[in-house]
Amino acid sequence: MSSTHDFQSPEFLRRLKERDKEAIEAVVRAYTKQLYNASLGLGFNDQEAHEVSQNTWLAFFKSIENFKGNSHIRTFLFGILYNKAREQRRETAKVFDREPIDTIMEERFKDNGAWKGEFCDPEIFYGHGQRLEIIERCLSLLKVNQRMAFFLKEVEGHVSEEICNILEVSNTNLGVLLFRAKNKLRECIERKVKGEE
Repeated sequence: MSSTHDFQSPEFLRRLKERDKEAIEAVVRAYTKQLYNASLGLGFNDQEAHEVSQNTWLAFFKSIENFKGNSHIRTFLFGILYNKAREQRRETAKVFDREPIDTIMEERFKDNGAWKGEFCDPEIFYGHGQRLEIIERCLSLLKVNQRMAFFLKEVEGHVSEEICNILEVSNTNLGVLLFRAKNKLRECIERKVKGEE
């Protein structure tokens, strides 16, 4: 963020709404790379990430009149990004089936609540030269809503309330998304490190 612009100030927001060239340039320079990187983090390829980022900017400037300034511009922008990511997924006919939580619990946990699978030795994982590639591959296998929840919470560091607003889910649903994402990541990483995939 440029030191000459306070993106949270009512004055800056007024300038954005009036389509002030300097204000627009400042916000675009500050967040374009973050939007692109977030799109890549959601599993889009280079071209798709550029498209999602551009669609985000178009929607942002179409809807800036409705922005009241109750949250940071970045939060508003990322909310739009995640909605555009969902739209992009729908447009490419990627249909995500839902897993019932009871099935997940039965498959992964014993009756006493203990994890059914064996845990991977951390030294094996950390010693593996391809660990970043493994993590990226496993992240790409998550359903988009799980990946978005995980990315917002663990990478971007958003608080749960912000994530719920961005993804338009309840706090309980967010908990389920994060639970599923973390379990699937763990299983995927363990399988890849053990050479099962």
